[in-house]
Amino acid sequence: MASTGARIAIDAMGGDYAPHEIVAGAIRAQAELGVEVLLVGDPEQIRSSISQHHGSSQIEIVAADGVVAMDEEPLVTLKRKPKASINVAMDLVKQGRADAVVCAGHSGAAMAAALLRLGRLPGIDRPAIGAVFPTIMAGKPVIIMDVGAIVDCRPKYLEQFAIMGSVYSKYVLGLEEPKVGLLNIGEEECKGNDLAIRTHQLLRKNSRINFIGNAEGRDVLSGQFDVIVCDGFVGNILLKFAEAVGEVMLQIIREELPQGIQGQLGTALLKPNLKRIKQRMDHAEHGGALLLGVAGICIISHGSSQAPSIFNAIRLAKEAIDHQVLERIKGNHFKKSKESVATNSSSEACDS
Repeated sequence: MASTGARIAIDAMGGDYAPHEIVAGAIRAQAELGVEVLLVGDPEQIRSSISQHHGSSQIEIVAADGVVAMDEEPLVTLKRKPKASINVAMDLVKQGRADAVVCAGHSGAAMAAALLRLGRLPGIDRPAIGAVFPTIMAGKPVIIMDVGAIVDCRPKYLEQFAIMGSVYSKYVLGLEEPKVGLLNIGEEECKGNDLAIRTHQLLRKNSRINFIGNAEGRDVLSGQFDVIVCDGFVGNILLKFAEAVGEVMLQIIREELPQGIQGQLGTALLKPNLKRIKQRMDHAEHGGALLLGVAGICIISHGSSQAPSIFNAIRLAKEAIDHQVLERIKGNHFKKSKESVATNSSSEACDS
């Protein structure tokens, strides 16, 4: 595939399996996706990993000094280590040397570095991490906003998350009029806590989104919604629970396949089906989550990411670049929303 001209900076030192697995995923992405990758980190370690792969001499290495460890406090460490790999990777985007950044290390550090180095988009009060989930409808994913960036939200933040999620769903996932839902404990608009009730009022009045109402937990993977918004506290729990369920289901399938020759024959016949099941259920197939709302394309991958996850994270970054996600979000002309006044006593009539 010919190069698209997209240049993607990758923090090669972040994550449990860095740099070897990060490098392996980046090499595959450069070969198969037609992107240019810039591996950021310790040049000696990166070269050692690259040497284990054939035909990868064209990959550019950008030197960095240090990494933000998982047990370190993000803001303090980022300031103490200005040349850490995540800082250098973000600077490449800020300087225009890269079009996107992918990082698989400390997610809090990635978000903090993006805010410090890139800043927020105009009209965005807080960024959100958007994760794409599969649904029971094949080929119809749902994006959840937010899955961990902002744990304490105001209604206007969730309103902005809904707009950004709609933009991504429309231009990247190809849905003409994405259906937006608010994660809640009931369908009725008067259900939920104060945040949910006030957010429902804002979303219902916003003409820039196709808000169809509250989404209960059982609706998340139903395919009825294209975008679901929630605060980062709830969203992060939802994300990790869904990942665990996917892993459990894949393990059960492996364990329940027949053993012996009969099992081998059956598995061989089912191989295409099993591969499709894995693609739909395994979080590694989705690569990571987008940090939307900052002035640059940033993909945050799992700390446990291996080469397939990194490859898919780079694919996500390429899709965001190709579909001009930043420009589309800017084009929605964000306006500061006035939070609704407290609801009246009618909300008390609703059961929780």
